[in-house]
Amino acid sequence: MDYGLKDKVVVITGATGGVGQALVKEFAKEGAKLSISSTSQTKLDKFLNEVDIDKDHLLTTVVDVSKENQVKTLMENTINYYGQLDILVPNAGSEGKALPIQEQTYANFEKTYGINVFGVMYSMKYAAPQMIKQESGHIVVIASDGSMVGAPEMSHYCSSKHAVLGMVKSVAMELGPHGINVNAVCPGAIDTDMMNRIEDMAMTDMSHAQAKKTYASAYLDNRYATTTEVADCAVYLASDQANHINGGAIRLDNGLESTSR
Repeated sequence: MDYGLKDKVVVITGATGGVGQALVKEFAKEGAKLSISSTSQTKLDKFLNEVDIDKDHLLTTVVDVSKENQVKTLMENTINYYGQLDILVPNAGSEGKALPIQEQTYANFEKTYGINVFGVMYSMKYAAPQMIKQESGHIVVIASDGSMVGAPEMSHYCSSKHAVLGMVKSVAMELGPHGINVNAVCPGAIDTDMMNRIEDMAMTDMSHAQAKKTYASAYLDNRYATTTEVADCAVYLASDQANHINGGAIRLDNGLESTSR
């Protein structure tokens, strides 16, 4: 399906992670012009050497999204290079360290919130002026089912993702009158390195395979989402076909919400 994204300028943060790589590939398939970031030039170089996409319309920037000045530079570089900014996908995220509340630390919360909350806020803050100027735009935040539910020993992570959803709904109300849509994709477990780390932290008394099976059993098809499924949802929300969806949170959890008590 043609989503009409040819020559649209897309900013993707966290582009070298599992979901980030899928986002880059799927938006590239649609003919979008890309501005992507990662925390490491080495990671960017490795990914770009391996991926088969059109690199004629590709801008890369090393960014720690928890640093406001670096996010500002990312948006400025994008606008200076392409002359426009049509789609923002704040994807960079961190799971932090799994800890029971009596062992939680300020440092764990600070690091998690710095990436998951402030990274999203800074990205929207510095993309919004150009989108307002254009009177159009799509912001698609990669959130989590942790935006809607809790998880043992993950209070830092789930509370950060709840904050993201509140931000999405609030900013949608601010930017909607300017023709800008702000939505979130809320996946359940995804088959990524991050999920592997979460399994290792949360299931210390199980083997890795047992932990994966336990998590997957929560879904009606007994499997994790693929990174491509998450990216495809984001591509749709970034298109004009989704213009009447604003302030939304699309759960990509294959029935987890329906089966949860």
